[in-house]
Amino acid sequence: MEPSLRLTTPGTNGTGLAQRPHLASDRIMDARVTRSPAHGTRRRLAAPGLMCLAAVLAAGCASAPKPAPEPVGAGTRPAPTTTRGLESPRPVYAGPWEDPSNPLYNRTIYFDYDTAEIKPEYVPLLQTHARYLGTNTGTRVTLEGHTDERGTREYNLALGDQRAEAVRRFMIADGVVPDQLATLSYGEERPADPGHGEQAWRSNRRVIIQY
Repeated sequence: MEPSLRLTTPGTNGTGLAQRPHLASDRIMDARVTRSPAHGTRRRLAAPGLMCLAAVLAAGCASAPKPAPEPVGAGTRPAPTTTRGLESPRPVYAGPWEDPSNPLYNRTIYFDYDTAEIKPEYVPLLQTHARYLGTNTGTRVTLEGHTDERGTREYNLALGDQRAEAVRRFMIADGVVPDQLATLSYGEERPADPGHGEQAWRSNRRVIIQY
């Protein structure tokens, strides 16, 4: 018995079924099918990776220790409050010339009109101040010369200076160191009495010993 012969017609796969020719579109589809699982795998792998990274960062932030509060030192303690009222400043005692019961309290020497001559009645007063300055060589005074309003401004400034210099010479002769004595003339500019009569003029012709 002769072996049976299997005829294969072009376009069949040996089973007698017609074989579909491979087209270019099939190759493209095969390539898409081949690559799509890989892309899908990358997308599936990327999402869990991002979730893990977010979890690690969240855990790190949650576990970061908070800085401990700084202890309050002695230098930062609040100032203690007080309920006492404000005390008025106490007057500073400058010297015995501020005591009304002390002979140094009288510090004004008066002059007659248009003269710088020291009247005898003021000699004891000047001697008292000279003795104090002689025993307190660190104390300095300014001798301020004044006049009344009569006369020109320039004349009265010169007359006030002459009166201050007369007192200065007297105190130096009585033992006061010259460096302890300064002179200053105000003329008619600082009247003790702003009046315009003889009584006001008599009060304004003067030398004041200013400690």
